[in-house]
Amino acid sequence: MRSFYILVALGCYAAFFVAFVYLVGFLAGIPDLPTHIDKGMVADPTIAAIWNIGLITLFGIQHSVMARKGFKTALTRIVPQPLERSIYCLASAIMLALLYLVWHPIPTVVWDITNPLGRNLVWAFFLAGFGIVFISTWLINHFELFGLAQVWRNWRGTPAHTPVMRMPFFYKLVRHPIYTGFLIAFWSAPTMTVGHLLFAVGMTVYIFIGIHYEERDLVGLFGKDYEAYRKTVGKVIPGLGRA
Repeated sequence: MRSFYILVALGCYAAFFVAFVYLVGFLAGIPDLPTHIDKGMVADPTIAAIWNIGLITLFGIQHSVMARKGFKTALTRIVPQPLERSIYCLASAIMLALLYLVWHPIPTVVWDITNPLGRNLVWAFFLAGFGIVFISTWLINHFELFGLAQVWRNWRGTPAHTPVMRMPFFYKLVRHPIYTGFLIAFWSAPTMTVGHLLFAVGMTVYIFIGIHYEERDLVGLFGKDYEAYRKTVGKVIPGLGRA
């Protein structure tokens, strides 16, 4: 059974990794993809906006509610404890896949940077944003974050480590560098359409709502250490959002 858990966790990790890589292409508008931010189902702009807001909301609810302690406790009554994080990642991948599949583009252009240097600079910010996300997962614990460390410990029969508050590299600048990276990527579009803008605004709103609940959990976990951290380090922009 322990070996089976590892296989399940690897499958969930692979699903999330594919969904994450597709997100890069989805926002970049790679023409060869089946769908992207400006390619998908066709509908009246109002109907498209309603659909898209609903998809972003569904993703936000899943991604935030499943991360809360109460939900995790309930989930582990059905799912083995070592697989709880893997199932969370799988559910996130499914919600992203649903968003890609049912997204309704709204192609009206909000801004379009025509200068080649300007476009390349924006694309550099776009890639840097996703680079910050990826690097930040390794700065904390990539395998723990995506559920692989949990099944590995279960396979070896070793207990989980006591959580230790750490502030490596980006975490000395902002409290949530993963969200910082996503925000940079979401808004770095040399050609911004209404559909892309709706995605960026919707995800930005979700991110700040998610941060609120995440920080409440972190204060509960690390207590005064995290409260002191909030007073000295910005939320997603260096120096800004200190509590």
